[in-house]
Amino acid sequence: MNAPDHSITADEVAQSPDVTVIDEASVSRAVKATMLGNAMEWFDFGVYAYLATTIGQVFFPEASGTAQLLSTFAIFAAAFIVRPLGGFFFGPLGDRIGRKKVLATTIILMAGSTFAIGVIPSYESVGILAPILLVLFRLVQGFSTGGEYGGASTFVAEYAPDKRRGFFASFLEFGTLAGYVAAAGLVTVISSAVSADALVDWAWRIPFLLAGPLGLIGLYLRLRLEETPAFQQQQQAEERSLAEESTGRKLRETLVDNWRPLVLCVILVAAYNIAHYGLLSYMPTYLSNTLGYDESHGLVLMIIVMLIMMVCISFVGKLSDRVGRKPLLLTGFVGFFALSLPAYLLIGVGHYVTVFVGLAMLGGLLLLFVGVFPSVLPALFPTGIRYGGLAIGYNLAVSIFGGTTPLVLTALQDATGSDLVAPMYMMVAAVIGAIAVLLISETARKPLEGSPPAVATEAEARRVLGRLRRTKAGESPRSEHEADAVDAG
Repeated sequence: MNAPDHSITADEVAQSPDVTVIDEASVSRAVKATMLGNAMEWFDFGVYAYLATTIGQVFFPEASGTAQLLSTFAIFAAAFIVRPLGGFFFGPLGDRIGRKKVLATTIILMAGSTFAIGVIPSYESVGILAPILLVLFRLVQGFSTGGEYGGASTFVAEYAPDKRRGFFASFLEFGTLAGYVAAAGLVTVISSAVSADALVDWAWRIPFLLAGPLGLIGLYLRLRLEETPAFQQQQQAEERSLAEESTGRKLRETLVDNWRPLVLCVILVAAYNIAHYGLLSYMPTYLSNTLGYDESHGLVLMIIVMLIMMVCISFVGKLSDRVGRKPLLLTGFVGFFALSLPAYLLIGVGHYVTVFVGLAMLGGLLLLFVGVFPSVLPALFPTGIRYGGLAIGYNLAVSIFGGTTPLVLTALQDATGSDLVAPMYMMVAAVIGAIAVLLISETARKPLEGSPPAVATEAEARRVLGRLRRTKAGESPRSEHEADAVDAG
């Protein structure tokens, strides 16, 4: 049995650069702070998507129904167009000055711009100025969000023990789903509680105004966090001052020296986001505008599916720690290729049962992505450029393929007259995503590149240091399976 090496003292464990012991309380604080920010981000975007028809009436009253919807989704997409700019700005900055400071900044900008949307005068009050202000604040939203997901997923990944990274990182997407559920639930309640005229006149503003207090709570939680151990060790190892380590240098290192993981990140996120936005953002509009469902009924079905996903997501993350990330991702992409069309055909039948079954099929497949990607993407990049690489790659993909998905699908459906544009789009994305998965390395239960092993207990740290000592002494190292048997016993 590969028992802990008790000749290694607690001080040696604490001071060793070859292993990091992370207590669960620290991981829990990091998860809560980042999860809330992610929930708020997708609450904001979800509210906008679920109120698309109403927002079109408020800001584009003179346009036709389809033109209103296209205009609203065009502004929805505009926020995603500037997300790469936010990624290019905040990502390398987070690698230079720290994850914590940048994440505090992004949540302030995100909450402030969302709150501002809630107080914009209508088109009837100020004319063309109303949609101009809407575009402006959506651009601020998009810019700040460009630094949010990359920083949040980097933060959680660098705090989590190697053997449980999938489990802890999955809670980041739990926040995503919580934001969508909160948005859909609040929109459903408001739509049911007030008249259609009242919804257009004032009630649509309520969800946006809630972003103010939510942002303050998120800021408070983030300011209480310590910087990630991996970033602190990176800074100590490099021994560079902020002046010597410029943001420009980090950017060059990301784009030139690490172009391969950057390209793979873009492809993976593009494929994932087409499925993600096709279901969570476009589907409510598809149900109401294309299939003629009452908006409230369509949202209720979506809420049920997302609640089921929330219950299951941590189990998917834990499963990825056991069987690996790649098998689950491949299953998801193969499933989307094989089942997207049958799922949409079931939804198109129009009966509540068939609609729910179709949504559940797509939601179950999407669950394999949302439960695994938060631990896969940060592991593509070394510690020194992890925030920047992920922020840039993620937001380039989201900008081109994610936020534009509702707009593209609405326009293609209007041009072709086919209700099956969305599943065809998902099937193409699934093929590309599966190829990218085959090209990445398996990262489950392994240290992040550029960081020492991260463990949850001192006993495990002693085992790691003991194996390292035996290896340096020329002895045969014990297998990881033996160490796992000791953990289990």
